[in-house]
Formats: sequence, C-alpha cells, structure tokens
Amino acid sequence: MSDAPPLHQARIGLLEGRMRGELARLVERHGGVPMSAPAVEEAEVPDDVGLGPFLEGFARGSYDVVVFLTGAGVTLLLDAAERFGRREEVVVALRGLTIVCRGPKPAAVLKKEGIPPTVMAAAPYTSAEVLDAFSTLNLEGRRVALLHYGERNATLAETLRARDAHVDELCLYQWRLPDDRAPVERLIGAVIRGELDAIAFTSQVQVRHLLQVASASGELDALLDALRGRIVLASVGPTCTAALAAVGLHADVEPDHPKMGPMIALLARHLSARALPKRA
Repeated sequence: MSDAPPLHQARIGLLEGRMRGELARLVERHGGVPMSAPAVEEAEVPDDVGLGPFLEGFARGSYDVVVFLTGAGVTLLLDAAERFGRREEVVVALRGLTIVCRGPKPAAVLKKEGIPPTVMAAAPYTSAEVLDAFSTLNLEGRRVALLHYGERNATLAETLRARDAHVDELCLYQWRLPDDRAPVERLIGAVIRGELDAIAFTSQVQVRHLLQVASASGELDALLDALRGRIVLASVGPTCTAALAAVGLHADVEPDHPKMGPMIALLARHLSARALPKRA
C-alpha cells in the first residue's frame, strides 16, 4: 500500500480487460469501490495471416532487427513457432539479432528464453521513445521485423521505412470490443447519472470503445457532457491522455510512471484534494 490517502469509498469506473482483477483489487486496497466494465479483449489472429512467411524469415536469417512492442506479442510469436515446429529455430535466430523492446514487458518474456534485448525504449514507452531507441542504429537497407500490438502502429512502421529500412509487419492479436457489452453500457449509464467519481483509462483503445458503445446506444452526447463535468478522468500515460484529448476530454490525473499502481495512488491524492465526501 502506498502513502496515498484512502479513496473513502469513491466509485471508480474501470475499463481494463486483461488485468481487470488486478486493477479492481488495487482500487479496493486504496479504499475505493471498483466498477469493472471490460471494454477491450485480445483476440488472436489466425495462423494463416502472414505468420508462415514471417517465421520462414527468421529461419533463413532474413532479418537484422526485430521490434517487440508488447510481452503478449513475444509470447504469441513463440507459441505460434511451437505450433509450426519452429520454436527452437526462432529462439536461436532471435539470440543473434538486434532486438528493440518497447518497455520492460517484452524484455521480461525474452529474458526467460535467454534472449537479451539489445535496445530498450525509455518510459513512458510511446512511439516517440521507441523511435528514439533507434537513434543509435543504422537502418539503411536493413530488414526489420515489426510485431505490432492489438492494432497497426502506422507511425512507427512508416517512420522506419522513411529511414530506409525494409519493414515486415505482423499483428498476432487484435483489440476488439467484448461480445458482452452490457457492463460497458451499465458504466455509461452510471456516468451519465453521476454515480461515479472517476474513470481510470489504461489504454487508448478503451477511449474509442467507450465512445463507440455510447454512440451505438444513442448516448454519446450525454456521455461526453458527463465526462466533461465533475467526474475525474485518470489516464495511465501520455498515449492514453492524447486519445482523450482527441475527443475533447481532459485527463485530470496522469502519473509520471505509466503503470496502474502509480495511477491509482495519484488518483487517490487528487480525489482527496477535492475533498471527496465519504460514502455510506
């Protein structure tokens, strides 16, 4: 438990999917009441969507540089290589390549396989920091394997090509709305009725999906009005903050370190400073 003040039963909306249990428990440990409404799920892309040639590129030594943006991407690549009977080939190939990691999560998965990352992007792990990590690398004419996260990072891919790299791209999973959207719809209703004190956003896609669901139910304008009102908006980092700003919303809370723990601790301090009344 941090030295942040307690949340005093503040009601916090959470849109996190994969780590919803961990985030909800974090809110509870700070004395808050979580309302979980997963707005994103990760769906694996079928093996036939470009994976075979990608693995063949590793086996033949076609690549000079590999870029991993998430730990999930590393895990899914190795799992797919296992299904194709090429896991050992891929692991051996990775050990001999220049590997660029966006943050500690992909690096941690690689290290378990004895694969040392070559270059690590700095916090807060946005595309800008990933591109900065390439500043010491000569990319002219080099073959780069870029493993995206749940959607294509066009800025990163096209900037690498502008630096004269030959880039092969692969998305091994996609972000999509859950089939059951009722929890998100209930959260939207709670926001509009003023029943929540804050919403914590942990990814940019949560912003888009929340507004998408509200639009489908005819409640987009009412939701945006409520989000611009008294409710506190917490963002885990600058990419998420930018997604909020793009739709005219202001992040009241953004921690220096883009992690859930610091975000909730800072949210508690912010709500305490606003003299949030204790709830029964």
